[in-house]
Amino acid sequence: MSMVTPVAIPVEGKKGEKKAAKWLGHYSSAQSILVVGDGDFSFSLALATAFGSGEKLVATSFDSYVHLVSMYSKAESNVAELKSLGATVLHSVSVKKMKKRTDLMSRRFDRIVFNFPHAGFIGKENQVHMINAHRLLVQRFFRNVSKMLRPLGEIHVSHKTGQPYDRWEIEGLALEFSLLKFEMVAFRKEDYPGYNQKRGDGDRCDEEFPLRNGCTFKFQRWPR
Repeated sequence: MSMVTPVAIPVEGKKGEKKAAKWLGHYSSAQSILVVGDGDFSFSLALATAFGSGEKLVATSFDSYVHLVSMYSKAESNVAELKSLGATVLHSVSVKKMKKRTDLMSRRFDRIVFNFPHAGFIGKENQVHMINAHRLLVQRFFRNVSKMLRPLGEIHVSHKTGQPYDRWEIEGLALEFSLLKFEMVAFRKEDYPGYNQKRGDGDRCDEEFPLRNGCTFKFQRWPR
């Protein structure tokens, strides 16, 4: 069941009227949201569709647009629909260098979302060099986005738990940049209708991967 819920948060609408914000999962139409590394953009589209607008949403992909549409069967239509809903869509965005991009460097967000970060398939997940590659990716992500939050803003990283994923030690990586985990909740794909997580690499890039034991880690700057 979708978790779209109207709440009594005033949002400025057309001609100055007030309307209730809409929620999907942990996210609200009243929040400025940055989604990074969004695969085929289906997560961002789920948010914009539920909100009825993407006006406050910035959705990004690591891949160029040309590469993106060659990898994912629904990427072209998802991007077009996001833009029609007013979302900002950016391509070739590296989580390691985001804060230096001219189209992002002056922006601040209430929520920054990175779902299931992955450094690529360069070995088995339990190999030390793979774990180190993942850790470096997440570390550089935190370094960048720690400067892109609004006051009381939150960074959400959805991540598998258990071995070998616990060896990424993402809570420790976040603390390096004064980001403290204040909550961890189970990631429920059904809360985001239309979201399809993608492998993102190789001949099976457009296939989904299992989300067993997935959790959303929520971080804020410390002290709050």
